[in-house]
Amino acid sequence: MSNHPELVDQLQRWSCAFGLDPTETAAGTGTTMHDLARELWPLHRSLTGHGVRQTLRILQRELPPLTLHEVPSGTRCFDWTVPPEWTVRDAWLEDPTGRRLARFQDHNLHLMGYSRPLDQVMDLEELRPHLHTRPDLPDAIPFTTSYYKENWGFCLSHREYEQLRPGPYRVFIDATLAPGHLTYGEAIIPGDSREEILLSTYVCHPSMANNELSGPVVTTFLGRWLLGRPRRRFTYRLVYAPETLGAILYLSRHLDHLRRRVRAAFNLTCVGDDRAYSYLPSRRGDTLADRTALHVLGHLAPGFQRYSFLQRGSDERQYCSPGVDLPMALMMRTKYGRYPEYHTSLDDLERVVTPAGLFGAYRVHQHALLCLEHNRTWRTTVTCEPNLGSRGLWPTTSQGVVGPAVIDITNLLAHADGATDLLAIADHLGRPLWELVGLVGLLEDKGLLAEVPRPEATTDLNRQYMP
Repeated sequence: MSNHPELVDQLQRWSCAFGLDPTETAAGTGTTMHDLARELWPLHRSLTGHGVRQTLRILQRELPPLTLHEVPSGTRCFDWTVPPEWTVRDAWLEDPTGRRLARFQDHNLHLMGYSRPLDQVMDLEELRPHLHTRPDLPDAIPFTTSYYKENWGFCLSHREYEQLRPGPYRVFIDATLAPGHLTYGEAIIPGDSREEILLSTYVCHPSMANNELSGPVVTTFLGRWLLGRPRRRFTYRLVYAPETLGAILYLSRHLDHLRRRVRAAFNLTCVGDDRAYSYLPSRRGDTLADRTALHVLGHLAPGFQRYSFLQRGSDERQYCSPGVDLPMALMMRTKYGRYPEYHTSLDDLERVVTPAGLFGAYRVHQHALLCLEHNRTWRTTVTCEPNLGSRGLWPTTSQGVVGPAVIDITNLLAHADGATDLLAIADHLGRPLWELVGLVGLLEDKGLLAEVPRPEATTDLNRQYMP
């Protein structure tokens, strides 16, 4: 573009139009996220209970709009019922020599989730069916639960299990299952429009870093970033709820509103390692969230792993179920179930989740949200090619070769037909949307582009505004 310095100067004035903060880095923001995950790590989260409340209150400290909601045990939500609240004070096994093992106080994965209270002596053969290990990962404590059927159990490394000797074992579980509440969190960050972007994550797993803590931490930092933006086109709804039942409960309370207002949605889970990027589509596979996720990952992580909705396993099962069909997609690092430490004590903040991994997922979701903010539909204001030279957008002298910025301008104008959104144009041109945003602003400023207004939605957005 050395042959057209005037255009270079104009583009530089629009260079920050997309809205990313270049001062955020993995060493800075990524490390701060990792520190928050470390603070949350020891809390005993489950489907219900004090650990969930503690977790949400810490996140509320970081994201003040977050409000906590308590739903009583016994509450019906579609085909499900909120169970009793589970409280654990202590649990352990005592072997024939009096040595205590599988101590809950040492690692909260040692006790099977929702184990009933028990204080009983039994021999090893009676105990074995209640012991859970991972022979393929002999040093790992597995994560096991029994939420909806009364049971009890302990989880220990297979190496320790193989060292158990015959004799009497004392089983001690100091816990209660009593009427209480399921707790979830919700933050509404208002924008210029009543149309919403939904971010959902879950807070129900004990000490596991990628499968649990990465999602709430990245979601919280996205919320902080959104709050700091001078203006937001969309309203943002951030939901923190226990996986599966929490999402079902939330939908049972807000389904009609969500179907009317949600334009795109993302489920944040397994977003903390730095091994891979992954994409899992909505049930329909062609929603605005899917288009945005594919666009962003295609440019920022072109080697990403693409999965099918048949390989779903998190809360997208609920948000994309028939009768709900919200436009939800997932942009993960390594997908749940696809890394060896998944659902074990090895999923930790040292070997799995890193500041760089958290920051990478944070940046990817920032790009997706900014793509949605900037994804408008434009039309050219002149018939045939406009006189770009008269507006300082074309070299006044030429040898038949123009620079790439001029080519982008002509291509953008050629596709701005009033029916094709900017995301589709960017895909057609093979360019990242964020590289076109400055050009759009410049062309609008020059009077060559006009936005096609879209009326505020009053019906199901995921049906009405499909491309």
